[in-house]
Amino acid sequence: MKLLNSIGGVLAVLAATAAADDTAILYKEIARNANQSLLWGPYRPNLYFGVRPRIPKSLMGGLMWSKVENFQDVQNNFRHTCEQGDGMRGYGWEEFDARRGGLQTIYDENNGIDIRTMFVKIPGGSNGGSWAARIRGTVRKDSPPDLKTTVVFYASLEGLGALEVESIELVGYEGDVALKGESDGLGEYKLVVTAGRGFHPQSSHPAHEEKPLDRTFVNSLTVPDHILWQSKPILFKILKESVDKYIERYGEENAPPPSQVYTITHNPGPGNIHMIQKVFEGDFEFDVIFNSGSAGKEYFSSDVSNFIENTSKGFFERFVATFEPKPPFDIERLQRFGTNLFSNLLGGLGYFYGDSVVDRSYAPEYDEENEGFWEETQAAREKHAEQLEGPSELFTTIPSRSFFPRGFYWDEGFHLIPVADWDMDLALEVVKSWFNLMDADGWIGREQILGAEARSKVPQEFQTQYPHYANPPTLFFIIDALITKIGALNGTSPPAKETLGEKPTSVHLRNPELALHYLRELYPKLKTHYHWFRRTQAGDLKSYDRDAFSSKEGYRWRGRTPQHILTSGLDDYPRPQPPHPGELHVDLMSWMGMMTKSLKNIATLLQMDDDVAELTTIETAILRNIDDLHWSEKEKCYCDATIDDYEENALVCHKGYISLFPFLTGLLDPKSEKLGHILDLVGDEEELWSEFGLRSLSKKDEFYGTAENYWRGPVWMNMNYLAVAQLLKYAQLPGPHQEKAKDLYSRLRLNLIRTVFDSWVETGFAWEQYNPETGKGQRTQHFTGWTSLVVKIMGMPDLSGGNWEAHDEL
Repeated sequence: MKLLNSIGGVLAVLAATAAADDTAILYKEIARNANQSLLWGPYRPNLYFGVRPRIPKSLMGGLMWSKVENFQDVQNNFRHTCEQGDGMRGYGWEEFDARRGGLQTIYDENNGIDIRTMFVKIPGGSNGGSWAARIRGTVRKDSPPDLKTTVVFYASLEGLGALEVESIELVGYEGDVALKGESDGLGEYKLVVTAGRGFHPQSSHPAHEEKPLDRTFVNSLTVPDHILWQSKPILFKILKESVDKYIERYGEENAPPPSQVYTITHNPGPGNIHMIQKVFEGDFEFDVIFNSGSAGKEYFSSDVSNFIENTSKGFFERFVATFEPKPPFDIERLQRFGTNLFSNLLGGLGYFYGDSVVDRSYAPEYDEENEGFWEETQAAREKHAEQLEGPSELFTTIPSRSFFPRGFYWDEGFHLIPVADWDMDLALEVVKSWFNLMDADGWIGREQILGAEARSKVPQEFQTQYPHYANPPTLFFIIDALITKIGALNGTSPPAKETLGEKPTSVHLRNPELALHYLRELYPKLKTHYHWFRRTQAGDLKSYDRDAFSSKEGYRWRGRTPQHILTSGLDDYPRPQPPHPGELHVDLMSWMGMMTKSLKNIATLLQMDDDVAELTTIETAILRNIDDLHWSEKEKCYCDATIDDYEENALVCHKGYISLFPFLTGLLDPKSEKLGHILDLVGDEEELWSEFGLRSLSKKDEFYGTAENYWRGPVWMNMNYLAVAQLLKYAQLPGPHQEKAKDLYSRLRLNLIRTVFDSWVETGFAWEQYNPETGKGQRTQHFTGWTSLVVKIMGMPDLSGGNWEAHDEL
C-alpha cells in the first residue's frame, strides 16, 4: 500500500508538472499571437497620424499637411505633432480597436480642411501582417471649394536594414509610389503610396510646366538615426532649399504660386527617410499600403475599401454590448459620445523606446530625514549629475496626445479599467510592459520619458527620475479586475461578457489556467514592488509619541516640497506646513491598504499560504492605523499627520479628496460610523459637492481656488470615478448608510456624465479637469486618459428607479 501511495504521489507530481508545462507552452504561443495582432498600430500618439511597430529602431511613418493659399501661413499651419495651439475644432478617433484599426477625423479649422485617417490591420504572415491607411481630405464648408493643400507622408527606417524607392520617375510619379524595404522583425516588405483621387492646382507659370502638380514628388535622403524623429524640421529644410531656388530663379515679384513654391525637390532613391508629397485642390483621397513579404499576397486600394468596411462594421454594437450604458445614458447620442472617448483612450496607445534620465546617486539628503529636508534635497540635486539609462521600451496608453504624450504610472491603472472590459489580454500586456521596467530594487519610474523625442515635450527640470520616488500603484486595479472577471477567489463571479456572443474574446478569461500562469509569472515582481513601497515610503512612527495599533504601518511620500508632492499625483493639494520628516500621508496609507489587499488576493489564489498570513497581518495593521493615526474626531474626516512645535503628533485637515481616501480605496466598513461622516462630507454643497462633480478641495478651505489651483478645487474624473464606484458598492450593501449612498451615487453619476458631455459638445474635447463653479473643461484639452472613465460610469446600474430630472436634457 505504501508503495502504491508513493507511486500515486509521483504520478500526481508528474501530471501536475506536465500540465504546467503544457500551460507554459500554450502561454508562449498565445503571447506570440498577441504580439502579431498588436505589432503594428498608430503607436506614435504624439502625432496626428503616425504609425510604427512595437520594434525598437524600425520602420516609422507619419503624416504632415498644410494649406498653401499664401506665402505667410504655411510654416505656422504645417501639421504634424498634436499641439494645443493648432486651433483644432476637435480631433481624434471615432472608432478604434487595437487589434483591427479604426477611423479618426481631424477638424483643422485654420487649414480649412478636415482630415480623416482610416487605419486597418490585415492579418496574415509571420511578421505582424500588413496594414493600410486611407487619408481623406474634405474641404470645410466655410473654406473655398478650390482650397489648395499640400500633404506629405514620410517613411523612415532607424537601425539596420534597407529602404529605397522601387523605381525612378524623373519629373514626379503619375501613378503609385512604391518603397521596398527589409529590416529586423519585419523581414521584406513593400510600402505603397497610391496616386489616389482628387484635383491638382493648375498654373500658367513656367515652373508648373517643368514640375506639374498632378505628380507625386519624392525626396529620399540619409540622416543620422538620432534625428530621424525630427521629420518636420527635416522637411522644412528641404522646402527652404526649394523655395530659395525658386526665388533665385524667378525673383520674388515673379515667384510661382505658393502651391508650387512649397514643393520638395524631386529626388527619389535610397535613404533612411523618404518624403512623399502630393498637392491637391479641393477634396482628395489616397492610400498608404504596407505589404508584408511574409503574407504572400499584395493588397491594393480595392482591398483596403473592404477592410475598412469590415473593421468599422459592428464596432458600435460591440461597444454598446461591452459597456452596456444604463438609463438615462442608453440613448444613441450619448453612446456615440462614449465610443468617441473610449476610442481616443485606446487610440492613445503608444510604443516608446529610448534612454531616460535617472539620478542614482542615492545621496543621503534624498532620504528627507531632517527638518528643512527639501532645501538639502535641492542642494544635493545640483551637486549630483543625472545619467542616461537604458534604452528601455514601454507599451502604454497616454493621458493626452497634445500635452502628455508619454507613460504615467498612476494614470495607467485608471486608463486600463475600461480597456480591461474591452480587451483584457491587451490590458495585461500593458501591465506586463510596465513591470518589465522595474529595477532590481522594485522601483518603476513614475513618468516614462523615453528617448529624445519624448524629452522634447518635457521641461528639463522635470526630466530626471529618482529611484526613491513613488506614485500611486493603480496598476493593481487591473490585477483585481482580472481576478474578479475569472471569479477566482470564490468561484461565484462569472467571466465578463466581452463580445456580442456569450464567450469572452480574452484568452485569459476563456482559459483561467492562462490567467493563473500570468499571475504566477508576475507575482514575484508585484511582491518586490510592494516591498519597495514599504521600505522607501515608510513613515516614522517610533521617533515620536504616537498612539497606534502598529508601530510600523505609517507612510510618507518622498519628493516633498513646501508647495508640492508631485509623487502623490495630487501635486499642489494643501499639506501640513512646513514639511516635516515626521509627516504621515493618509492617501499613501490608503494606497498601501489597497495594494496589500490586492496582493493578498493574488497570494490566496496562487496558494502562497505564508504570504497570505503575512499580508493579512499587515492589512489588519493598516486598517487599524488609518483610524488611529489619521481620523480626526473633531473634523469627522481623515487627515494628514505631522509633528507640531512640541514634538507631538498633530492632524492637519484640509477637507477634500485626501479626506476621502480610505473610502475611495474601498477600506471602510459599510456599517461604520466613520462612513456616515464621510458621506456627509461628500454630499455637503458647502464642502465638496457641486453640480458638476466632487471638488478636489472643500469650498470652505482657505486654499480653495488659490495659487496654481490644480488640485485645489477643480473636478477630476479619476477621483470622481473612485467615489461613484464606492458609492455604488455601499448602495448595494445592507447597512445604516445604504440609502444615503444610493442617493449620492445616483446624483453624482448623472452630474459627472452631464459635465463631460456638455463640455465635449461645446468644445469638441474631453478635458483634464472641470471647473467646479461652471463645469467648463479646463487645462489640458484632448485629455482622453482617465476622463474616459465616463464610459464605465455610464455602464453602472440605474438605482434611481427612473427618477431622472435631466433625462430629457441628455
